[in-house]
Amino acid sequence: MQNHLNQSAKNHRPWLGSYQDGVPAEIDVTQFSSLPAFLEDVFHTFATRPAFHNMGKTLSYAEIDELSEQFACYLQNDLKLKKGDRVAIMMPNLLQYPVALFGILRAGLIAVNCNPLYTARELEYQLKDSGAVAIIVVANFAKTVEEALPKTDVKHVLVTELGDMLGFPKKLIVNAVVKYLKKMVPAFHLPNATSFLGALEKGNNSQLNKPALTREDVAFLQYTGGTTGVAKGAVLTHGNIAANMLQAKAWVKSLLNDGEEIIITPLPLYHIFSLTANCLIFSAVGALNVLITNPRDIPGFIKEMKKWKFSAITGLNTLFNALLNNPEFKTIDFSKLKITLGGGMAVQRAVAERWKEVTKVPLIEAYGLTETSPAACINRMDLKDYNGFIGLPLPSTDMKIVDDNGNEVPTGEAGEICIKGPQVMSGYWQKPEETAKVMTPDGYFRSGDIGTMNEEGYFKIVDRKKDMILVSGFNVYPNEIEEVAVMHPKVLEAAAIAVPDERSGEVPKIFIVKKDDSLTEQEILDFCRKNLTAYKVPKHVEFRTELPKTNVGKILRKALR
Repeated sequence: MQNHLNQSAKNHRPWLGSYQDGVPAEIDVTQFSSLPAFLEDVFHTFATRPAFHNMGKTLSYAEIDELSEQFACYLQNDLKLKKGDRVAIMMPNLLQYPVALFGILRAGLIAVNCNPLYTARELEYQLKDSGAVAIIVVANFAKTVEEALPKTDVKHVLVTELGDMLGFPKKLIVNAVVKYLKKMVPAFHLPNATSFLGALEKGNNSQLNKPALTREDVAFLQYTGGTTGVAKGAVLTHGNIAANMLQAKAWVKSLLNDGEEIIITPLPLYHIFSLTANCLIFSAVGALNVLITNPRDIPGFIKEMKKWKFSAITGLNTLFNALLNNPEFKTIDFSKLKITLGGGMAVQRAVAERWKEVTKVPLIEAYGLTETSPAACINRMDLKDYNGFIGLPLPSTDMKIVDDNGNEVPTGEAGEICIKGPQVMSGYWQKPEETAKVMTPDGYFRSGDIGTMNEEGYFKIVDRKKDMILVSGFNVYPNEIEEVAVMHPKVLEAAAIAVPDERSGEVPKIFIVKKDDSLTEQEILDFCRKNLTAYKVPKHVEFRTELPKTNVGKILRKALR
């Protein structure tokens, strides 16, 4: 496709001469008609190969094929769900996740990924907004589902326990320890819930009616704050996700051998970066995904890494930094490591240089957004050292830098990064006005990130246009924190901003104008903890007598920054 590009195209897209060997500027992104078509190809090609490993148990591609088909049958035949119905998944990295996700997709349904750490308020909003009719949840978070359920359209709840896929007797031991010894499962009351294992058993007795799916059909509602305000569901089609998987696979394929790779997966698969980069791209080459359920337990994480001669790992700057700061990390065998990919937040030079020093492998930075499925550009895989750039656009991707009027700026000048390609979402779920704000008439997505492009076509981020706070790769929106804070009866006004943090990159800080002088910092923090996921809770509170505002009364976060 389009291998012979004229000179004007090269002038507009200077990176065309900068691609690494073997990576074309354009690829055929229509190879698969849908994600189930891709999965069936993978299951057939790599049937005997190990696919996913977690807590000492490995499932082959053939076993994932069988189990996900059973789950798809249950959703179709027992729950009577129809093509296009939304099904929520609320779990960390467990073997149940790929089984549930692939089952949802194979039944022609739409997956709605939910962060297990959501509060009831946050979960209720996402379930209501998506119109989800079913949810699969790990028992540890079922109490949250119970609290969120009454005001939603959810009719079916499936509950799984952490050890459910580990086989007898390990399943019983793990579940008992988690529930009774570690007391990690708050009591919940969901009388009509079905067990996940029970669902698989029922699905084993029926046939899958393969839905007719095209690249235009919706596969995911992936929630993000986008470039503005409250969380919105980015509508990602089968074509978007399959295209991004193929684009990124073309980028890294020179380093990968089919059926031989092992990738360490510490980022949750419900996060778009891990979903596409680990779950799908590495499945495409028949790799083994080693799922890390709790990457915050750094000693436990390192202990697991020591068991494998792994060839790839993805993560965030904060995660790489935490690993490097543990003395045991240096004792891992890195002899097979070929790819370290950093995304979700900026990679810091100091971390990248230390990573290379310890592992002898460069930390390659990539850039993308939920709205771009997510990868938009990546540095060359033959990069020797950290360069401070987010890389070159992926094949079949066009990027440009524009000013506030939408006009392209000269090379080297700063402006908003805009992205066009088959991986760009079709819009925000049931929010045409929000979609119109971020999509240009000629089909570019306005990222909200301020960047530059050099003569070779390498992009660099210099600032963020939007007020979003990026905490360890998770988007946090000031509006949401402010809305919660002003619900407190003693608060008159609130404004939240990002402040630098050595560990998380950024953390929220909130400025409060009191309605009642007795209000304390602790009261604010306790109230926020009750209503917000932990990473959204402000780490700093400052009281002010007034907040800076425009002449029409809009709070100036920029002045507070």
